[in-house]
Amino acid sequence: MTETAATPEFNPFAPGFAEDPYPQYAALRDGAPLARTAIGTSMLSRYEDVTALLRGGYSVDQRNLAPGGALDTFQKQMYGDRGLRRNHSPSMLDLDAPDHTRLRKLVAKAFTPRAIDALRPRITAVVDDLLDAIVPGEPFDLVEALAFPLPFTVIAEMLGTPPADHERIRELSGTLVRQLEPVPSPEVASAILEAEQAINALGAEMVAWKRQNPADDMLTALIQAEEDGDRLTDTELVSQTLLLYIAGHETTVNLISGGAYNLLRFPDQLAVLREDPSLIPNAVEEMLRFDSPVQQSRRITTGPATIRGTEIGAGEFISVSLASANRDERFWGPDANEFKVERENARQHVSFGAGPHHCLGAYLARLEARVAFERLLARFGTLELAGDVTWNGRINLRGPARLPVLAR
Repeated sequence: MTETAATPEFNPFAPGFAEDPYPQYAALRDGAPLARTAIGTSMLSRYEDVTALLRGGYSVDQRNLAPGGALDTFQKQMYGDRGLRRNHSPSMLDLDAPDHTRLRKLVAKAFTPRAIDALRPRITAVVDDLLDAIVPGEPFDLVEALAFPLPFTVIAEMLGTPPADHERIRELSGTLVRQLEPVPSPEVASAILEAEQAINALGAEMVAWKRQNPADDMLTALIQAEEDGDRLTDTELVSQTLLLYIAGHETTVNLISGGAYNLLRFPDQLAVLREDPSLIPNAVEEMLRFDSPVQQSRRITTGPATIRGTEIGAGEFISVSLASANRDERFWGPDANEFKVERENARQHVSFGAGPHHCLGAYLARLEARVAFERLLARFGTLELAGDVTWNGRINLRGPARLPVLAR
């Protein structure tokens, strides 16, 4: 009797997943391109399906979830009565048009290519200062030395936030982003709610301080827009400020540290960049493709939909695996699982999403990574791993928590 192979399921708790999730993604693409997750929702893993869903006009507002659906039920079990609707003033990340359009328009001017290019001298100075602290010949943690402080410093300066306890904010934001994980435990859920309350209080303090100390910065512009009648409430201001603060550094940390890790474990590709530094912008795109700083996104159906021949009702939650799409051999070819800094179509990755919710900070993240690697490679003639990478344990915002490096 012939045995029938079991249909693959998305299981982020499988042994070895945190270290290397890509074999599981490959199995899903081949055997279950529309898979069920551990909590009964759906997940797409092929490039064509992922891009179509992201651009397909589906909702991101969790208030559109059907009552009693799998995710709605699970979140209520985790968070109690507050459930998915615990945030009464969502950031633009969780809003559909016209609210998303209104909020994004207020912020977008600070993220135009022209505005971001004007930051290059400051970004370069921050990188150089950080590299000055590295002692050649002595191992250092690239996450602590460069990948975290660079984007954190830049976004804080862009916003114009007051002096703050950076370690406390880092701790709170690290906890808060775990709400993006597929299956937090009740203990993690409780910690998330506590972190949300604490960081909202800090955000309110930032807004209040900025009202008393206006300047030529993004937070002042948001406050003035609200005061000019654009109807941004204090709660909305806090939500958008915290989104920009957290998203402005959490993902770029993964890009820089993950990109460095892949360069160091594929020294032939590092050699290519040393031979031709003009390839660094394309190498950053390949870093984004090969190890997406954000591994998943999500959408919600607003009416009955047919996806891969399956009927899905209104208000259903659908995950899309950006990381899997970025390794789909059907789009990238047979070398999809190889890290190649000269890959011609690397920029077609979906690591920044697609459609109206395409990452607003994509240009900034690219510039920070380019400058970081330009200066790092120019400063040190030799870079090598000085120990094992330690992963941050996250399923979605996956990246190194510690990356020991030796530079000479």
